[in-house]
Amino acid sequence: MRPITHAFEPLVLRNASIITFDEARPRACAIALRNGLIAAVGSDADVITPPGAREIDLGGACIIPGFNDTHAHMEREGLKHQRPSLAEAGSVADILDTIRGLAAKTPPGQWIVTMPVGRPPFYFDGVASLAEKRLPNRYELDAVAPDHPVYIPGVFGNWGKPPGYSALNTRALALNGIDARSAPRLAGIEIEKDAHGEPTGIIVEHNNRPTVEFDLLPAVPRFGFTERLEGVRLSQQLYNAKGTTSIYEGHGSAAETISVYRRLWELGELSVRVGLVVSPSWSDLTEARRIMRDWLATARGAGLGDPWLRVSGVHLAYGGDPAVAQCARAHLPDTGWSGFVEQAVTPADFREACFLAAEFDLRLHTIVGDTLHEIVPVLQAVDARFPLRPRRWVIEHIGRAREADIEALARLGVLVTTIPTYYLWKGGEKYLDEPGGGSLVVPHRYLLNAGVPLAIATDNIPYDPFFTLWVSCAREERRSGRVIGADQRLTPEEALRLFTVNGARLTFDEHWKGPLKPGFAADIAVLSHDPTTLPVAQLKTLECRLTVVGGRIVHEDRL
Repeated sequence: MRPITHAFEPLVLRNASIITFDEARPRACAIALRNGLIAAVGSDADVITPPGAREIDLGGACIIPGFNDTHAHMEREGLKHQRPSLAEAGSVADILDTIRGLAAKTPPGQWIVTMPVGRPPFYFDGVASLAEKRLPNRYELDAVAPDHPVYIPGVFGNWGKPPGYSALNTRALALNGIDARSAPRLAGIEIEKDAHGEPTGIIVEHNNRPTVEFDLLPAVPRFGFTERLEGVRLSQQLYNAKGTTSIYEGHGSAAETISVYRRLWELGELSVRVGLVVSPSWSDLTEARRIMRDWLATARGAGLGDPWLRVSGVHLAYGGDPAVAQCARAHLPDTGWSGFVEQAVTPADFREACFLAAEFDLRLHTIVGDTLHEIVPVLQAVDARFPLRPRRWVIEHIGRAREADIEALARLGVLVTTIPTYYLWKGGEKYLDEPGGGSLVVPHRYLLNAGVPLAIATDNIPYDPFFTLWVSCAREERRSGRVIGADQRLTPEEALRLFTVNGARLTFDEHWKGPLKPGFAADIAVLSHDPTTLPVAQLKTLECRLTVVGGRIVHEDRL
């Protein structure tokens, strides 16, 4: 992998299979990049190599517009590499050996915090992968790290599946004030205790998004600004290496997350174009009105920013647990792995907040899951007073839908992003017996046919766009292999369009970014094979050979 090239280097790529998504020239063989833009696209004979330009013969490799991951959670990927891995542990003894080794090189009194047990990126096996089917208890951890507080966290639910199992030694329990009298404040958490009522060091969490650190573990080290900054630096490299050139975080970003991206932007270190949405921390509608009116002017309409960083609109949850939201907000600016602020919004407050957002020209972004039918009437009511079509409000994470609601989204001009891996592959088990074979679960074909502006994304589960590309075309549930909604399968070319050029509308950038045509941004990915010629099953084996963002090579491999 090369470091980011900060000087624009004229570049000509030849002998390629180029998918342009430009209606005037859908396919080409050569492309020239100059001054951050596409200078020419055509045949090898048409595209001239100017003096001083670098020329690469791609040997038939495929060029596509760079992936635009429109629900990326890029801020968390690099953080996973900052803590020691337990991926190779097959037993309690293996874990203890790792902790013993960490203790030997960690100053006494300092925390030892690892990644969860299990194999990334999903950690599905978790504790079940260990020979003893359990984590080491406090006393076993004490024996190998008597001078250090030790914490093995449970899995973050977006990666795997609950329950998650955490383990702490005696020092860690004491620093967090956990003893025989301790009890969780939040639902879904269990402190395991022995026959004498003493904590064993094991905490079990049944919530999809872990709350145990917010509830019980205030002393556990958090990711601070420095860790998050370094995390995004690494995340960019990892995403670039998969051909990702733009991201959009519609789920919302907490103030600390936005500040990290702003710092990288100030330093000129962004190698991924970033579109962010504010994840607000208000606690009631009175505060929401004041913040929308007085503090979010820069996020109104298309927002504020440049081609590298833009902040526009607010994310508003529909539902949520008030106790969790209150507990999590008490720990701000820390947001754990999520990077956004936990919210809990009743249907009545959601409706009122939607009207407030429209009044102050703030784009609304919300996750609907299986509740699209409850949210569409709210959008229709807002539209009657504040026409939504020019505002580009965004609906995300559609699970179940109804045809009438899809048609309503099209009439309203609402943009949609979907997370195929989350609903079809990872969590598809709940939809296996849906009426109609699951055609209305993540209904890509219905959305496209209705004319809904649509993009797809990874949700960082995993961040590999090729896996999401495969899921969109195969729609197979992970355990059974059964197909959910066979008539909603996308062709590889359709999925590529949704994963590349379509996302530009979410950041108001479609006039200069997306298709590979002269005058547009030189954001490209060179793939090992042409996805449109591969069997669907092979899509997830694709590799990225070269990534260029704004005319700069940010990833290069085996060329």
